[in-house]
Amino acid sequence: MLLKVDDEFEDFVAPQRARQVEETELDMTPMIDITFLLLIFFLVASTPDKNTAVDLPKAQHGTGVSQLHSIVFTLGEGGIDVAPAFNGDGKVPGTELPNDLESRATQVEAAVKKGFEEGKTDVVIKADRNVKFREIHRLMKASAKVLGMKLNLAVLETE
Repeated sequence: MLLKVDDEFEDFVAPQRARQVEETELDMTPMIDITFLLLIFFLVASTPDKNTAVDLPKAQHGTGVSQLHSIVFTLGEGGIDVAPAFNGDGKVPGTELPNDLESRATQVEAAVKKGFEEGKTDVVIKADRNVKFREIHRLMKASAKVLGMKLNLAVLETE
């Protein structure tokens, strides 16, 4: 059954208007400006820690090694019989290796084994330019006990 719509009813029902959706755009320029200002601030305001830096000798030849795939040991200048050694990059307090040579060798070997299990294949020894080679040799000897590791000595690149 069909119903006929009266003319009066058509006047009563107003035709629906199409909604206009406003598309708003977010202006990214101020956010980018703030990002660059923060970046510049942190670059200018941050200073490297001079206490943990090591004075490396300059290189004549060689290629770089990725620190992501390396176990790093640092030998600092000083000490009476044994140079201070650190497990990591720089003379960071809390990462010191013991002055007893046997326990130092044991800890170095354990750190190299752990790094090898994590997929690290290089050992990098950073030594201050005034450190005696015998100190470097002790770390090299302890590191070489783990088969498959490559030993590297850190130097500064010449320009």
